[in-house]
Amino acid sequence: MLLLLSRKRIILANDSMIMDIRGKAALVTGANRGLGRAFAEALLHAGAAKVYAGARDPSTIRDIRLTPVRLDVTSPRDVSAAAEACADVDILINNAGAMFGTPVLAANSEDVLRREMEVNVFGLLAMAKSFAPVLARNGGGVLVNMLSVVSWYVYPFNSTYCATKHAALAITDGLRIQLRGQGTRVIAVYAGLIDTDMGAALSSGPKASPQQVAAKTVEGIRTGLEHVVADESAASLWQATRQDLIKKHADMQVRWDQHMAAGGRLA
Repeated sequence: MLLLLSRKRIILANDSMIMDIRGKAALVTGANRGLGRAFAEALLHAGAAKVYAGARDPSTIRDIRLTPVRLDVTSPRDVSAAAEACADVDILINNAGAMFGTPVLAANSEDVLRREMEVNVFGLLAMAKSFAPVLARNGGGVLVNMLSVVSWYVYPFNSTYCATKHAALAITDGLRIQLRGQGTRVIAVYAGLIDTDMGAALSSGPKASPQQVAAKTVEGIRTGLEHVVADESAASLWQATRQDLIKKHADMQVRWDQHMAAGGRLA
């Protein structure tokens, strides 16, 4: 067991699950842009022999080093076909996500929540269930789920998305327990705002680069981590939500009250 120290954080790493990425095959969902593209590039840079790039429209994958795969994670047919076509996968990165920036009492919140759940929760679970046997046949491998700092607390302007990330964290923890016996390491990756199209739709504040998050994730795969805290925002909130979650909820209440007092709307 390794102890990795970073900015007063101690993160346990299992040295029996350290992975040399060189020569491995990986699949990244939502790989046609933003963070997904950065994940694919980081895996290639780390020496992966093959990187499958999942996208609803494979023609959007233009990097000739990647192997495009038609993959809508909400489609059982696509997921099943991907598991058959990518039978050599050692690393699965569940990156595909949906976010519509909706408070929980917005008029359309039920519809938005269902749409986000289909991708962020049910899509993630479908991929894990279909690829768990693939990973087992290939020696165990690694399953990475891209979560968020809002897996730990609720940002009221984006509550439905937060609900999906809380659920995705619970599924990730459940997968880790159930898949350990077959030698599959399950990694949760947490980040704050990322400089992607999705991040731009939510806030104009400071953002981590997709390349930084991808590099931290690849480092976590290599070094045996089960939790990757990928940027400064996540590192700060990791501490805050563990030391004083009540205060964090109070801070969110203040921000919401200020928004409404300034004439803000539910949606």
